[in-house]
Amino acid sequence: MNAMPHSLRRVLTLLALFGVSFAAWSAGADLGQAEQQPTNWTAITMFALFVVFTLFITKWAAAKTKSASDFYTAGGGITGFQNGLAIAGDYMSAASFLGISAAVMASGFDGLIYSIGFLVGWPVITFLMAERLRNLGKFTFADVAAFRFNQTPVRIFAASGTLVVVAFYLIAQMVGAGQLIKLLFGLEYYIAVIIVGALMMVYVLFGGMTATTWVQIIKACLLLGGASFMAFMVLWHFGFSPEAMFAKAVEIKAALAGPAKTAALAAAEAASATATTPEAAAKAAKELATATAMDPEKIGFSIMGPGNFVKDPISAISFGMALMFGTAGLPHILMRFFTVPNAKEARKSVMWATGWIGYFYLLTFIIGFGAITFVLTNPEFLDAKGGLLGGNNMAAVHLANAVGGNVFLGFISAVAFATILAVVAGLTLSGASAVSHDIYATVIKKGKADSASELRVSKITTICLGIVAVVLGIAFEKQNIAFMVSLAFAIAASANFPVLFMSVLWKDCTTKGAVIGGFLGLISSVALTIVSPSVWEATLGNPKGSAWFPYTSPALFSMTIGFVGIWLFSMLDRSERAKIDRAGFLAQQVRSETGIGASGASGH
Repeated sequence: MNAMPHSLRRVLTLLALFGVSFAAWSAGADLGQAEQQPTNWTAITMFALFVVFTLFITKWAAAKTKSASDFYTAGGGITGFQNGLAIAGDYMSAASFLGISAAVMASGFDGLIYSIGFLVGWPVITFLMAERLRNLGKFTFADVAAFRFNQTPVRIFAASGTLVVVAFYLIAQMVGAGQLIKLLFGLEYYIAVIIVGALMMVYVLFGGMTATTWVQIIKACLLLGGASFMAFMVLWHFGFSPEAMFAKAVEIKAALAGPAKTAALAAAEAASATATTPEAAAKAAKELATATAMDPEKIGFSIMGPGNFVKDPISAISFGMALMFGTAGLPHILMRFFTVPNAKEARKSVMWATGWIGYFYLLTFIIGFGAITFVLTNPEFLDAKGGLLGGNNMAAVHLANAVGGNVFLGFISAVAFATILAVVAGLTLSGASAVSHDIYATVIKKGKADSASELRVSKITTICLGIVAVVLGIAFEKQNIAFMVSLAFAIAASANFPVLFMSVLWKDCTTKGAVIGGFLGLISSVALTIVSPSVWEATLGNPKGSAWFPYTSPALFSMTIGFVGIWLFSMLDRSERAKIDRAGFLAQQVRSETGIGASGASGH
C-alpha cells in the first residue's frame, strides 16, 4: 500500500530537482550571482544526492509506521545514545549553525549569548524534566501537563502554546532554507521556500517520527564533522592560535569601518546641504555629529566585548532567560523524551545531547570569527554594496567555500539544508500531534478516537502547517534566523515551561491556575513580541523608534506574568475540581519519580 505513493513521490522529487537544477542554470543572470552559477554544479549534485538519500530513509520508515505511536514516537524504540544524537540534531538547527555564526560575524563576542543561552537550558531539562517527562507522558508534553487536571482546557492551552512556538520556530528555518537555495541555485526566494515546504511535507506525511529521528541522527553526525573541519581549517590558518585569529578579526573590522565612516560623512554632508526645513537641518546635523564621532579602531575592538547586540541590562537578562528556560518548553524537544523506552534512557539521551551541543557551539564561535577573516575580505562573496551574497545568514556557507573549495561548499550546503528539513519535520510533527492527539483525540473525541483517524487528522494538520510555514517564511525574509528562534524560545519559556514546571512540581497547582496563567504567559509574550522593535519596526515596516516595547526579548516580563498567574489563580481556586487536582498530586509524584505505571515502548 505504501510503495506506490513513495516510488511516485521519489520520481516526482527527482524530476523536481532536475527541474530546479535546470532553472538555476537558465536563471543565472537575473540575480546578481551569475558568476557563481556555473561553478556550483558540484554543490547541486551533492544536494540532490542528499535529498534522495533522505527520501529513501523516509520510504524505509514509512514501512515501519503503522500506528499513531509509531508516527509520533517511533514506537518508543530509540536508544539513549541515538536519541541524544537526534536531540542534538534537533537543536543544531539552521538558527544554531547559520544564525549564530552570522551573529558572531556581525557582533563578535555578543554572538556568544546565543550559544551560552541555548546550552545552559540543558541542565534544567536534565535535573528537573527528563525523567518526569518520560514517566508521565505518552506522545506530547500536554500528556504531562494535564496528568492530574481536567483534560479539555489544559490540552487546548497546550496545543495553542505548541502551535505558536512551532510557527515562530518554523519561520526561522524557512528563511534559512530559502536563502540557502536562493544562493545555491539562483532561484527566486519565494520559489525556494515553496520547495522546502513541499519536501518537508513529504518527510512528515510518510515517515513520521522514525524518519525524522534517523534523518536527525545522520545529519547531526555530518554537521558535527563538517563544522569540525571548518573550525580546524580556520585555526590551522592562524597556527592554532585563537589570539591571532581574534587580532586579525579586530584589524579587519577596523579596516572596514574606515570606508563606512567616509560614506556616512558624505551622506550626512549631502543631507545637510539639501535640508530645507529646520527639522531636516537638525536631523542632518545629528547624523553628521554621529559620523564624525565614529572611531574605526574603537569599532574594531568592540567585537571583543559585550554591547554590540544587547545594549541594556534588562534586554540581556530577558534574552538570557528566554534562551535558558525556553529549551524546557520547546514541544519538538520535549517530544523526543517519549521516543525512548524508559526514564534511564531519557537521562542518558540528555547527557549525550548536552555533550554534542556544547562541542558544536564552541565550533560556531570559531566559524563566526573565521567568517570575519576569510569572508568579509573576499570580494567573491560580496555584492555590489559590500554586503554578503545571500545575506549575513549565509556566512558559514561562504566560509565553507573559502576553506574547503566547491566540494566542501556542496557538502555544507547539503548538510545545512538537511538540518533545516529535519528540524522542520520535527517541528511539524509536534504541531500535528498537538492538533490530532491533544485536540482531536482527547478534547473532541473524549479519548475514544481510533489510531487511524488520529493519524489522518495529524496528516491534514501537517499540510496546513506546511502552507502556513511557507507564507510566514516569505513574509520574514530579512530577519536574522537565530533571532527569530530566540522569539520562539521566549514564548516557550513564558507559556509551556511555567505550566509544565508548576503542574509537575507544585502540589497546589490547579486546572484553572495552569490554564489562565499559561494563557496569560502565551498572550503577553506574543503581544510584547509583536510590539517589540524586531517585529513592529523591522518586519511590519513602522518607523524607527515607534515600537511600544523597547527590549530585545519579552521573557523577563511574560514569564513573570505566567508564573504569577498560575500561582494566583491556583491559590484563589476553591472549586470541587481544584480539590481533585490537589488530591491527584501524590499519585503523579510517585509515577513521575519511580516510573510505576509509565507507558512502555510499543515495539522495537
